[in-house]
Amino acid sequence: MPSNSAKQDNGAPRPRARWRERTRIVIFGTDTPLGKGFDVALLTAIVFSVFAVILESVGTLRMEYGPELRAAEWFFTGLFTIEYLARLASAPRPVRYAFSFFGVIDLLAIVPTYLSLLIPGSHSLLVIRAIRLLRVARVFKLAHFIGEIEFLTRAMRASRRKIIVFLAAVLILVTILGSTMYLIEGEEAGFTSIPRGIYWAIVTMTTVGYGDITPQSIPGQTLAAFVMIMGYAIIAVPTGIVTAEIIEAARTKSVSTRTCTYCTSVGHEASARFCKDCGTEFGVEAEVD
Repeated sequence: MPSNSAKQDNGAPRPRARWRERTRIVIFGTDTPLGKGFDVALLTAIVFSVFAVILESVGTLRMEYGPELRAAEWFFTGLFTIEYLARLASAPRPVRYAFSFFGVIDLLAIVPTYLSLLIPGSHSLLVIRAIRLLRVARVFKLAHFIGEIEFLTRAMRASRRKIIVFLAAVLILVTILGSTMYLIEGEEAGFTSIPRGIYWAIVTMTTVGYGDITPQSIPGQTLAAFVMIMGYAIIAVPTGIVTAEIIEAARTKSVSTRTCTYCTSVGHEASARFCKDCGTEFGVEAEVD
């Protein structure tokens, strides 16, 4: 009788398979005390590591505690490196994890420290570790936050074509307005080129109003007033599009923070029996290899 590669001849899991299963449940799962404790400890380490990077950016603290802060940075980088390698080793699909959202973030959390050996100052990019705090929604079972993220994601996906069309229309509009202002005002008023006029149209239409370029003639000021008023309507359009899609997305069932320890997919319905991505039955994930 042929045996599975992850099992011994007598049908019992090999030591390496058992280690992978246990590690996977602890690292990727939040339904067990060990899994929840691991993620809480990980979040704590992330907070302290980000705090150390922030403190090192303060000149006076860097002068006085520079070696200690750098040592802390390398300590946390070592911990996160071990964690990243453990995730790769225990994940059933290492490539899928490596290219997932959290997989990429986990890698970016450790690369800047090693990169700082070649490029001085690049270690400041370690503040990207703060993004990993998004795991808190899974750790403390904040299902309503996961649901809101799901709503926003669904709404943005549903409205992306409308937003693209809207942005294309705005781009055409600011090009026309910028070119018109360039013809009206000319170089004497600071509109030295059409791109410069487009820059002014974008700044004015978005109601930012830096004031570094201003029309001087009455026709130019009239056009500027028209663009300012138009800006309020322009801002309202994408807001209405996304809001409508959020309302539509809210009508669907909410999701929980339930995580499949086999494929690490998160965001299943509370009543789901099987993983929505890999089909693994919940409760027997550890038996699949």
